[in-house]
Amino acid sequence: MIKTSTEILVALGEALRARRVALNLSQEEAARRAGIGVRTLRRIESAGQGTIESLVNVAVAMRCEEKLGDIFPLPPARSMDELMQQQRQAAELKRPQRARRMTPR
Repeated sequence: MIKTSTEILVALGEALRARRVALNLSQEEAARRAGIGVRTLRRIESAGQGTIESLVNVAVAMRCEEKLGDIFPLPPARSMDELMQQQRQAAELKRPQRARRMTPR
């Protein structure tokens, strides 16, 4: 069944509320841990309305941030060459970036 954006947002808010309750956290405590306002947390829980940053902060505060990376999985490879290319790209993304030196002009 295909859901609307609003249905997905509401379901996400309900899941967040269920997680908070399961952790025995009040809205005030969860908001404090996430570094957001209580009104923001209430909007997220009731209607799924808030920023991506607020959602990530709440996920970290409730110790479920690891699954956020699974929201946008890569499509399955259609060939071995495509699979190898995806693996190379994933390895490049995980490689730490070196800081560039500023050269005087």
